[in-house]
Amino acid sequence: MSHRAGFVSIIGKPNAGKSTLMNAFVGEKMSIITPKAQTTRHRILGMVNTDDYQIVFSDTPGVIKPHYALQESMMHQVSGSIVDADLILLVTDINETHDENEVLEKLQGSLAPLAVLINKIDKSDEETVKAKVEYWQQKLNPKAIFAVSALMDHNVRGVMDFVIENLPEHPPYYEKDFLTDRNDRFFASEMIREQVFKQYKKEIPYSTEVIITEFLEEDIYRISAEIIVERDSQKNIIIGKNGEMLKIVGTYARRSMEEFFQRKVFLQMFVKVIGDWRSKKNYLKKFGYED
Repeated sequence: MSHRAGFVSIIGKPNAGKSTLMNAFVGEKMSIITPKAQTTRHRILGMVNTDDYQIVFSDTPGVIKPHYALQESMMHQVSGSIVDADLILLVTDINETHDENEVLEKLQGSLAPLAVLINKIDKSDEETVKAKVEYWQQKLNPKAIFAVSALMDHNVRGVMDFVIENLPEHPPYYEKDFLTDRNDRFFASEMIREQVFKQYKKEIPYSTEVIITEFLEEDIYRISAEIIVERDSQKNIIIGKNGEMLKIVGTYARRSMEEFFQRKVFLQMFVKVIGDWRSKKNYLKKFGYED
């Protein structure tokens, strides 16, 4: 049998469970997960390899109406992943009451086969699931509809089997020992950002970016990072009284890194103010957001 390979884009609204699904498919923690919406800012590739196939999953930012340059960049990444896709997995939250028009607009013009994944069914009942399946059947007439729970690993295998069956015949796009297109610096910054999202309330997490300024791979990984915020008041909140909050973020981030890298980590963090960085194209480019 010939080799199969393809790009599979996971798209949907914020907090639909895309990152949890991506991690379940790949079997590794590629994307950070927090209860807050819009946690994912970059398109992240995660790969599943066997002798017979290579699946290149794309986890993408949640589809929103952009209000500033950072969000515009995030939506460009979603559009790019749809253009590249050999297969699209549209993830919806079974309890989502808002319309999905912004997501459906993104899908217009795409010729890639589409599957709808109705996620979080562990928080629902059979009647609601059936109603949602019927709704999506009529709305999109996709190639397949799956009722899943990414968190409980329910029907994830069924989706994987569908993906494998629908991969085009193609040589591998990446070396077979690749798990992702991102480097260790990226994952270190994401693990710090994950803790910022988890430990702080309201607008603070959305005002922050994390930049790795030093990454030395010795017996102990020595990592220095800057947490970028937009105002002095946010800097004070990030640091906390006597540096307590920054210490908490650092402790949890370091534990995540040590588990991920399987190495002891020495982590230093500093907080820096760059006014209105989310709307400044030069800073977005510097921070790794494509135009």
